[in-house]
Amino acid sequence: MKEDFILPDIGEGIVECELVEWHLQEGDQVEEDQPVADVMTDKALVEITAMHTGRISRLYYQPGEIAKVGQPLFEIEREGDEERATPASDKPAATASEPAAVEKSNPPASSSETPCSGKALATPAVRRIARELELDLSQIQGSGKDGRVLKEDLLPYQEGTAQQSPAQKEETPGAGDLTRPLTGIQAAMAKQMQASASSIPHFTYAEEVDVTRLEALRLELKPDLEAEGLRLSLMPFFMKALALAIQEYPLLNSRVNEAVTEITYLQDVNIGMAADTPRGLLVPNVKQVQNKSLVEIAAEVNRLTDEAREGKLAPDSMKGGSISISNIGVLGGTVATPIINKPEVAIVALGRIQELPRFNAAGEVEARKILQVSWSGDHRIIDGATMARFCNLWKSYLEQPSRMLTRLR
Repeated sequence: MKEDFILPDIGEGIVECELVEWHLQEGDQVEEDQPVADVMTDKALVEITAMHTGRISRLYYQPGEIAKVGQPLFEIEREGDEERATPASDKPAATASEPAAVEKSNPPASSSETPCSGKALATPAVRRIARELELDLSQIQGSGKDGRVLKEDLLPYQEGTAQQSPAQKEETPGAGDLTRPLTGIQAAMAKQMQASASSIPHFTYAEEVDVTRLEALRLELKPDLEAEGLRLSLMPFFMKALALAIQEYPLLNSRVNEAVTEITYLQDVNIGMAADTPRGLLVPNVKQVQNKSLVEIAAEVNRLTDEAREGKLAPDSMKGGSISISNIGVLGGTVATPIINKPEVAIVALGRIQELPRFNAAGEVEARKILQVSWSGDHRIIDGATMARFCNLWKSYLEQPSRMLTRLR
């Protein structure tokens, strides 16, 4: 018996994802729970596994196409079901596999794509071509059933013989220009940053932190952690100091509703770290930093960094963040104006550490390791004075690590 694998709800209201790679092809045998495909959601790369043992009889999408949640992703012929299968002539019309297969070759439009919604009917492949050509499908007369736009309807636009609609006349790419659609993480980042910048009034607060003592402590602890197979950066110290400072300034670990009528104070301090990956910007977070030791935080930072670079972050690792750190200093630069990772209320950007001359208590000039930090806060609920006091407390823990250690539990 042939059975469709329906793409499940992956969480957080995700309704579509990009088919990244098939691990098997049509006709291949597959075992239950064996990986079949990788799909990219707005948040992470997700591995799709087989629900039964059998043979892959049909793949409904090509790599790069957009698959819809609730629609078939692939078809499987279950092992051992051939003998028990009902002859096609005796099958009720509602369960016949042939009509289902025909229907899935052009996956039915979701309820949001019906003509009454004002959106054109089209398959993910057609929509992808339209995005590449910067075409508005609602302006194209479809030749398919119920006005569905087919690939053939886009051929004149690909050949450059059709007139562009007013929506496409705004800007015409020059000769040699390459236009590609934003997909996967890039598209998700674009939407997230636009929503954050347009709905949150940002303000930035900059400060410098003397991390000379902290760096000396890191170098002292580094061999012990390396013996345990862990890389020790300054990030675990930054995170732990944040968790300690938040205990006195819980406003930095809160949420405000869209109507700006309520504030929710979060119990856990889940600190996100912006990761630059080949697939784009990802922000996984270390859970419950307030309850973790420096060693445990370092282990989590290592794990999340490696998984982010390999594209293997689990969706849960990017949910529930409460405040974020962007470490631009590893690439260069000293000062930034970071955009808050909505619905969080604050983010800090770390610049590169520089060895600079500073006066000591005796008035003598000496070389110190100086880190520039740039905070962005949600001005709807955080004022400059609160941000300054919070940053000063966080800074004191970093500049005097022994003070931070006395607060650890």
